[in-house]
Amino acid sequence: MSSDFSSFLDRYLPALEAEMQEVVASAAGPLEGLYGMLRYHMGWADEQFRPAHMPAGKRLRPLFCLLVCEVCGGNWEHALPAAAAVELTHNFSLIHDDIEDGDRTRRGRPTVWALWGIPQGLNAGDALFALAHIALLRLMDRGVSPEKVVEAVRILDQACLRLTEGQYLDLLFEGMSDVTVDQYLQMIERKTGALLSAACELGALVAGAPLSIRKQMAHFGHHVGLAFQIRDDYLGIWGDPQRTGKPVGSDLRRGKKTYPVVWAMEQSAQFRALMAQPSRSEEEIAQALRFLEASGARAQTESAAMEALQTACSVLEQFPAEHPALRTLVHMTDELAFRDR
Repeated sequence: MSSDFSSFLDRYLPALEAEMQEVVASAAGPLEGLYGMLRYHMGWADEQFRPAHMPAGKRLRPLFCLLVCEVCGGNWEHALPAAAAVELTHNFSLIHDDIEDGDRTRRGRPTVWALWGIPQGLNAGDALFALAHIALLRLMDRGVSPEKVVEAVRILDQACLRLTEGQYLDLLFEGMSDVTVDQYLQMIERKTGALLSAACELGALVAGAPLSIRKQMAHFGHHVGLAFQIRDDYLGIWGDPQRTGKPVGSDLRRGKKTYPVVWAMEQSAQFRALMAQPSRSEEEIAQALRFLEASGARAQTESAAMEALQTACSVLEQFPAEHPALRTLVHMTDELAFRDR
């Protein structure tokens, strides 16, 4: 980890956590359970709602928001409410995704719905969605103009809509046997790209960047999101189980329509038929892995992630290369595209 990266994390993360915890406050009496569930999901409490420091994710999206704000000449502290709103929005979507996907664990712990049931899980996700918007309105407390705050709300709401569009497509594709790469890309640019795009545009907005720079930063975040998801798809099949915590070929077992799977389905009717089955034996999983290797799907997936990364980084070439925040932004982008877990 570079010294620049460490110094930014040391500044950003405590302030970000404090901002979010002010929004997602504890409650006493009948509402203790609701806010306890939220704090549990965010990694701030255990199952009995006692304060704890549990796995909470990398906080990547808010870090991008704060770094972009600095790259564009703004004060990162002014962007904290926007960064908090982005992370709370991300976590609202995770609570709902866990329910829709039937996932009982996240970050090594039971999911909210697995502990407290689907109805309360849905309600907890809805609460985080509302709190994300309340967090965003705190921009006014940082001296951000009402006009910019309204624009920030529009950016976040558009991202939320695109998130739900992406999740719709993801769920729809589970029952389809003829998903194309183009359709897959339309799905991930919503499900993964939209919120990273919004995070970067919000950082530029708070910094006072002109509309042209805002849109370029949104474009940057969009392609970072594509690279991130395609790399995630790669790890879901070829990742080291000791690093990812998932067995080799885990996405193949679930029949997920990830980039390498969809690409290979376009190359072979036999592979398409195999992935159309409701379940696959261990021998069929091994057969699918052999086909993916032989067809070039592995190399194609790596190439697609690299192409998205290069498109994202080309946006940053207009900024002074010696800016510490820019160096850290480039470092984080590379880390996402080449991570091993």
